[in-house]
Amino acid sequence: MRQVPPPFWALLLLGATYGLSLLPGLNQLPLLETRTIGLIAIAAALGVLFTAMLQFRLANTQLLPNSPVNNSLVTGGVFALTRNPMYLAMTLFALGGALWFGRIPMLLAPVLMFAVANWVFIPFEEAKMRRQFGESFDAYCKRVRRWI
Repeated sequence: MRQVPPPFWALLLLGATYGLSLLPGLNQLPLLETRTIGLIAIAAALGVLFTAMLQFRLANTQLLPNSPVNNSLVTGGVFALTRNPMYLAMTLFALGGALWFGRIPMLLAPVLMFAVANWVFIPFEEAKMRRQFGESFDAYCKRVRRWI
């Protein structure tokens, strides 16, 4: 699972839940009038995502979660608010996409994105960061929550 980059998970889950919403019975559910809220959520998600990516680039560290090491521990900016702003952004993006389409079954996408991030990617990354940065990472974990 970790071989597929997290942004693709968000898109895959949105696509899968869109397809689910077209199945007989589910395609009869009313559409939500949430397109504007969805657009706002998508814009916020992209803002957080690109800010976090820029911080990683400026710190000259790796973006891909399956990299064997990271060059630095980034703790400022958006990383002072959440240890996982990129996963938060992808979950928010999935929520925004679901709201944009207004299809009730698509509301599973952000829940599933949260689950994939929280139980597949984040534990792997936290173990790697703990091995690399030790007490500095532990202190960071005590100061900043995993999500929000």
